[in-house]
Amino acid sequence: MRNIAKWRLRTRTLELGQRTLVMGVVNITLDSFSDGGFFLDSDKAIAHALGLLKEGADILDLGAESTRPGSRAGGAGALVSAEEEQARLLPVLGGILRAQPEAVLSVDTYKAGTARAALRAGAEIINDVSGLTWNPEIASVCAEFGAGVVLAHTRGRPEEWRTQPKLEPDELMGMVREGLAASVAAAQRSGVAMDRIVLDPGYGFGKRFEENYALLKRQEELLAVGRPLLAGLSRKSFLGHTLAPLFGGEHAPIADRENASLAALTAAILHGASIVRVHAVRPAVEAVRIADAILAER
Repeated sequence: MRNIAKWRLRTRTLELGQRTLVMGVVNITLDSFSDGGFFLDSDKAIAHALGLLKEGADILDLGAESTRPGSRAGGAGALVSAEEEQARLLPVLGGILRAQPEAVLSVDTYKAGTARAALRAGAEIINDVSGLTWNPEIASVCAEFGAGVVLAHTRGRPEEWRTQPKLEPDELMGMVREGLAASVAAAQRSGVAMDRIVLDPGYGFGKRFEENYALLKRQEELLAVGRPLLAGLSRKSFLGHTLAPLFGGEHAPIADRENASLAALTAAILHGASIVRVHAVRPAVEAVRIADAILAER
C-alpha cells in the first residue's frame, strides 16, 4: 500500500499517494523503440506535448536520446552527444513552457551538462534511467538546482540488457532493492534531499522477460527503500513477448501493446506505484481512475 508523501521539485511540491499521477512521454529521438522519429521536429514535438497535457498528463517527460535495449546509450560510444541532445531538447522544452508556463516538465537524461541546461531552461525534474551510475556528476547538478529526481534501477547498459543471466525472484528483488538504495545514498551524498527523490524499478532495463512479472508482483516491497515509486511499463517488449501467441508466435507489434500496457499499469498502481509513465495519456488517465477507486476502498 503506497504512502502519502511530498515530492519537492525545483519550484513546487507535488503530493503523491492521494491519486496516481500520469507522466506523458515525449520522445524527441530518431530511434526510441515506441515512437522514434515521430517527434524529432520541434513543432511536432511541442504540439504532441501540449496534446498530452490536454488529455490529462500531470507531468511530461522529455527525452532526446533513446535508451532502448541494444542501444549504446550510457557509454563512451553513445550515439547522441550532449550538444545534440540539448539541440533537440531545449527548443521543445522552451516551446512547451511558453504555451503552458505551469507545465511540470521532466527531462530524461543521464548527462550532467544536459541536466544543467534543462533545469536552467525551466525543467522541474531530472529522470536518470541509470540511477546515477552512468554519470555520477548529475547528482550534484540536481542538488544545486533543487530539482526533483527520478532514480531508476538499471542492470548494466542497454547493449547488455538482452544477455543478462537469469535471476530467481528473491535474487531479482534483492538486486533491485539494493541498487535503488545505493542510488539514494549516492544522491544524498551529493546533497539531494530525500524528499526530492522518486524511485523507478526499471522495468525492462536489464530484466529478462519473465523477471519483469516477478518484479511487478512484488513491487510493493521496494517501498521499504523509503520513497514513492514511478512505474514505466508502457509498450515494453516483455508485454509483446507475453502476447506472442495471439500474434502467430511473434512479439506483438508495439502498436498492439496498448491494452497490455493498461493492464500492467493497473497492476503497478495496486502494488504501490504513485506515478505511471505512459505514451498514450487519455487511456491511462481512465485506467488510473479505476485503480485509484479500488485503492480508495481498501
